[in-house]
Amino acid sequence: MPRRTVVLFAAAVSGIALALALVTFLVVGAREKAAPAAGAAGMSIQAGGTGQPKVGGPFVLTDQDGRRVTEDILKDRWSLVFFGFSYCPDYCPTTLAMIDVTKRELGAQGEDLQVIFVSVDPERDTPQMLKNYLSSEGFPPGVIGLTGTPDQIASVARAYGAYYEKVGEGEGYTMNHSLAIWLMGPDGRSRISLNHQLGPERTAQLIRSARARG
Repeated sequence: MPRRTVVLFAAAVSGIALALALVTFLVVGAREKAAPAAGAAGMSIQAGGTGQPKVGGPFVLTDQDGRRVTEDILKDRWSLVFFGFSYCPDYCPTTLAMIDVTKRELGAQGEDLQVIFVSVDPERDTPQMLKNYLSSEGFPPGVIGLTGTPDQIASVARAYGAYYEKVGEGEGYTMNHSLAIWLMGPDGRSRISLNHQLGPERTAQLIRSARARG
């Protein structure tokens, strides 16, 4: 094969390889961005593991009855805090149903376990919308739904390392969001992170262990 032809062929192969690498990078990056994150700040963290980031802090939000709520709601109670939205088709209802079974697994400890659902979709999740949604069959009774202005939601999300973003336009948009469930102690500080994939039995075990440690 003439030298010029060889050089042109090699250049063409290199160009194709570079193009394929670029396409792979863009596709993988897009998938990672679209996938819901399991932990704080959009990063995956091991549920129930040690060395996890401490989360929490001051916030001012509105509950499903239109009442002003601050971080004081966490005082003197063990609480589960997680972020979602009422139009969520899968993760949020699955998580709420899992928590309902977990509370029953915990027995007496489950009766005083407070569940707090913070909306990442303040545009649609009005207090009345949250009230209707959280009264759905199969969800734990007494869940406290919190919403607020976009700035208030952004502030509490930062405090809890929660990732969220709006996807799509118009009425059919959805929200990507992180999936961590934070167990907060009666001092208002985080203990461990959980998620719906652990299942009720394992989640109950981790909560018992955390409460035993205080």
